[in-house]
Amino acid sequence: MEGKMKVCVLTGKQKLEWVERDIPQPGKGELQIKLEYVGVCGSDLHFYQEGQLANWTLDGPLALGHEPGGVVTAIGEGVEGFEIGDKVSIEPAVPCGECEDCRKGHYNLCKNIKMFAIPGERDGVNAEYCVHSASMCYKLPENMTTLEGAMIEPLAVGMHATELSNAKIGETAIVLGSGCIGLCTVMSLKARGVSEIYVADIMDKRLEKAMEVGATRVFNSTRESIEEFAKTLPGGGADQVYECAGNRVTTLQTCKLIKRAGKVTLVGVSPEPILELDIATLNAMEGTIYSVYRYRNLWPKAIAAVSSGLIPVKDIVSHQFDFKDCIEAIDYSLNHKDEVIKAVVKFQ
Repeated sequence: MEGKMKVCVLTGKQKLEWVERDIPQPGKGELQIKLEYVGVCGSDLHFYQEGQLANWTLDGPLALGHEPGGVVTAIGEGVEGFEIGDKVSIEPAVPCGECEDCRKGHYNLCKNIKMFAIPGERDGVNAEYCVHSASMCYKLPENMTTLEGAMIEPLAVGMHATELSNAKIGETAIVLGSGCIGLCTVMSLKARGVSEIYVADIMDKRLEKAMEVGATRVFNSTRESIEEFAKTLPGGGADQVYECAGNRVTTLQTCKLIKRAGKVTLVGVSPEPILELDIATLNAMEGTIYSVYRYRNLWPKAIAAVSSGLIPVKDIVSHQFDFKDCIEAIDYSLNHKDEVIKAVVKFQ
């Protein structure tokens, strides 16, 4: 496809504008993709509201969006295995493939990686078309939609967290935060056979959804103490604790929720670069901490889990906005967190 396209661009804190750009053409090894769905992520909201996220700061116009599903519309030189019209899910970062981390298989840690919607790396996909390395595009089976394709990205975060911490059958887990990433972590834990999954949040609608997708019990932290409950578990705590809120309070709470030799996995991304951990308690428990940075080598597994019905990822989508309402999608997600579990932008 050639011509012009619309792009929704963040030009400053809480300033989104529509611009017109040339439709990008695929180079060697690339696909051109017409977007059909793009998820609204918490990182989009942080960049929009604060102009920064963790160690990244907005330094110029940036198109947001890094959770895409779409259809192949053009194929670059040398690409095999794809046809025009194929439905695809896109892993949104392209590593260099040559550095030490890439050679070790930890390509998510590549210092030269180019990620959608990250300042200084690449524009995001709140646009009608994008081009991307075919090596990071995955065909969807016939029984999957491009909406589900867009949801593979957050699901991969939850799957990476549960694989990294080796969650397994017979264990108990506590998940702090039941937004999209927390819910994807819950579904991943359930798929791995974790016996009991307890979820804490302060928003009832999100907690209701957590019960629907696999939680054993939920706690509204404004009314019930997850810390007091954790003490009643065998061993005085959970085997696994996942911080999925990126919150100062919940991060500090994590080490108080594990049993001896338990594991804490930090999944949520905070707008603040520095948070506190209760190291004294962690040491006394001989606990282990894992930190999660995106995902690696998980797209085929995630697609298979959704295609088979094992993980009903589309069930957590609560709101859909037309592409023309992209600005409203971000603004509404930010200002109605008590209603929005997961919002997506649709282009169809």
